[in-house]
Amino acid sequence: MRIAGLAILFVSCASAQYKAANPAVQKIVDSVSEERVTTILKTLEGFGTRDLFSADDDAAHGIGAARRWIFDQLSSYSPRLQVHYDTYRVRKKARIVRDVEIHNVVAVLPGKLNPERQFIISAHYDSFAFVKAPPVSPTGGGESTPDEFFQLPNHSEIAPGVSDDGSGIAAVLEMARILSQYEFEKTIVFVVFAGEEEGLVGSTLYARKARSENQIIDGVLNNDIIGTEVSGSGKIENETVQVYSDDPPDSSSRELARYVAGTANRYLPGLTLDLVYRSDRLGRGGDHTPFNQEGYAAVRFTTPNENLANQHSPTDTFANTSVPYTVRAIRANAAALASLALAPKAPVVTEPISSGPRKGQPTPTIGRGKSRYDAAMRWRNDNPEPDLLGYAIVMRKTTAADWEREIFVGNVTEYTLKDVSIDDNIFGVKAIDRDGNESLVAPYVPSPRPKLEVETY
Repeated sequence: MRIAGLAILFVSCASAQYKAANPAVQKIVDSVSEERVTTILKTLEGFGTRDLFSADDDAAHGIGAARRWIFDQLSSYSPRLQVHYDTYRVRKKARIVRDVEIHNVVAVLPGKLNPERQFIISAHYDSFAFVKAPPVSPTGGGESTPDEFFQLPNHSEIAPGVSDDGSGIAAVLEMARILSQYEFEKTIVFVVFAGEEEGLVGSTLYARKARSENQIIDGVLNNDIIGTEVSGSGKIENETVQVYSDDPPDSSSRELARYVAGTANRYLPGLTLDLVYRSDRLGRGGDHTPFNQEGYAAVRFTTPNENLANQHSPTDTFANTSVPYTVRAIRANAAALASLALAPKAPVVTEPISSGPRKGQPTPTIGRGKSRYDAAMRWRNDNPEPDLLGYAIVMRKTTAADWEREIFVGNVTEYTLKDVSIDDNIFGVKAIDRDGNESLVAPYVPSPRPKLEVETY
């Protein structure tokens, strides 16, 4: 790769500038309080259960008491937070054992420069207990099922749900408390969903409504089971948090996952974010899933060490939860969320095809340049932010999982890499402001080749 000497000097200086930690983001990360997380987890345990069908009108126990407490906590943090219930009436079906009214709890911190663009941090506040039933042959014959037991819902059982998902609630509440003391360019939405254990009901309805209203949601950080560092097998891992993201390799969710790993490296060097390139654990899902299905970027933060014996049982208690581990996971959220909300918006790297059978479809603005052997890129950024420093191009081999090279190219909207093949590399571009806050990467992803329709006679 050949770049002029002057350009190399400029790239080096600019990279050193924007790769330094932003003191405001670092302060936010460091503000996460073990004491407050402890209080949140113990309070949630005290409600006994947060089962969707538990008491709604009890002052001290059940899902209604928990919901009102969460609402009051969010309302107490800052007058800038706009707190409300997102309510739906859901008919009986599958795990919804009767018609029920569900309430997501939502707090909005409006952005100052691009308020229409949102980032969401989420968790679910309902809990659930299973009762184990003996295995039943699926064929009626003598074969056994793969699992030792079937798990059936038991709505009368105690379900403290401290790790699943009190730990995620702690992330949402702590982020709302800290971030509401700051101003951000983009809007941040703090959400705790209801009905997750019944099939992602609250998040499905929320995401569906957001899509129908054409809301711009640039990313969802969902936290589900970030409270355990000891697995049911005895394995201990307290310095790794898993982040799941949906396919394909350059989906918006995958770029979001790479981003959160990068911010963790910058602000939390002792913590590893283990990127799992799969939508969720095998055969399972979380409240990020409906956002993926609606075309939004969404990832799941979770522990690599689940204790399946405690989940969905009376033993999912504070005593079986690690506050220090939960705090580490929350700080990883803080680094990513604050950086994203402060950063410029990502540039646009596609434009509609002007003619032919695919007219109007977006295609990446990348080509081979005049020489036919270069990587020539263009991008667009309508109404750039006043503090924009410039743009960086990232690239990697097609077989690489993450970006391998990064080149700061300045405040330009096109750039050519000499003697670099566009056939065996993937490229992207991101915007950077003067404080070093980076946008998500906008990758140059080719559109699928259209299927050829051939008429025969």
